Order: sequence, then C-alpha cells, then structure tokens
Amino acid sequence: MNSEVQYYVCAVIAVVLSGLGKGGFSGVGALAMPILALGIDPVRAAAILLPILIAQDAVSVWAFRHDWDKWIVGVMLPGVIIGIVLGYVFAAKVSEGAVLGMVGGISVLFGLQRLWIERGASIVLPSDSSGWVGALFGVAAGFTSQIAHAGSPPFQMFVLPRRLPRDTLVGTTAVTFALMNWLKVPAYYALGQFTRANLIATALLIPVALISTLAGVKLVRRVDPARFYTLIYVLMVLLGLKLVADAIF
Repeated sequence: MNSEVQYYVCAVIAVVLSGLGKGGFSGVGALAMPILALGIDPVRAAAILLPILIAQDAVSVWAFRHDWDKWIVGVMLPGVIIGIVLGYVFAAKVSEGAVLGMVGGISVLFGLQRLWIERGASIVLPSDSSGWVGALFGVAAGFTSQIAHAGSPPFQMFVLPRRLPRDTLVGTTAVTFALMNWLKVPAYYALGQFTRANLIATALLIPVALISTLAGVKLVRRVDPARFYTLIYVLMVLLGLKLVADAIF
C-alpha cells in the first residue's frame, strides 16, 4: 500500500471512530489519533482531527447546554490551559519520533486503563476532592489532549467519583472538551499546522465525521457493548505498542 492510499484509509477509519465516540460509544474516539498517526506525522494528524472534533463538540454542547457543572469546568480549566502549553512546548521542541512515541505511550496506557475498568475494577478517588486536585487533573488532561486528543482518562478520574446525574455528566464532558479543543487552536496555529493541505483534508473528512456520529447514536443501542469495547481497547494497546516501536526503531 503506497503512502497516499495508507493515509486515506487511516483517515477514514480514524474519523469514523471519532464520530462513533461522539455518537455514544464513549472512549472509542481515543483510537482515532493512533490510527491516523499510522498514515502521517502525529502532529499533522492531530491538527487535521482538531477542527473535526470542534464541529462534533458543537452538536454535543447544544444538546446539553442546560446540563453542566460550572464548578468542575471552572476548577479544571486553568490546569487545562497549563497542560496545553506544556504539550505545545513538547511538540515544538522534540523530534517527530518523540511525539510518535508519546502518542503510542498514551494509547497503551489509555487502552490498559479502560480494559482494567471493563473488568470491573476502578480507581477510587474521593468524591469531594478539592478544586486544586481538579486543576492538577486538568493539567494532565490538557497535556494528553494537546499531544494525542486523549484527555478523557485524567478528566474521568476527577469527575466520575463525583457521581453526577447522567445528563450533567454528559453536558460537563461536552463543555469541558469543547473549551479544551478551542484552546488548542492557537497552539496548533503556532506549530504551523493549519496549512491549506491540512484544512482541505479536514473539510473532506467532516461529512464522514457527521455521518458516523449519527450512526453512533443509532448503533449504540444495538451492539453488545462488552465485546465491542474490549476489542477496541485491545486494538488501542496493540496500535500504541506499534507506534512506540516505530519511534524507537
């Protein structure tokens, strides 16, 4: 498979998975970035995905605009900004191989964490953690989101123990990640990644993203979630290991 064909195959698969994640298959979207990084350099891959994520976020925020926890968003946001800046510095100062290795490492850790949770285990944190704890998790979420669009695990570790009502949890997640993705725009602009070629690639993929988001809404009620998620997270670990190996060797 030549490099151009490999890019398009990886891009379509990545955007479909991102759409399914936004459509209800929570966590599946985290597989999009490591798949797209198989086809092109990881910083460019993240830049192509960013506007797509922002478009998908708009739908989620509108749907849950009345159901979100302002305190959680407020305490995490300063940390998110710091994490994004750190992620930008990392991507700007190190080689493509180092970024590829970081994307792979995050994918492996995310996949293992989700497999652990799928087995019924959990990481227990106090449900009444102070605001400064949320800020620290915000730093982690901002950094991993800037590098690999994978800010969910740190966010969930702080928010899930608070046992928010379902709609409030979904709304808080939507608002936090919508703000986070917009905050990443200046960093990717500074990295020189909003090129004409990248924006054209994004425009071509947005219809796929919207269709797959709607498909996710329909399919989430029909697919056995246990088998589906297990397969996705095993693939994430394997893909992450491949990216790490590519970065090293």
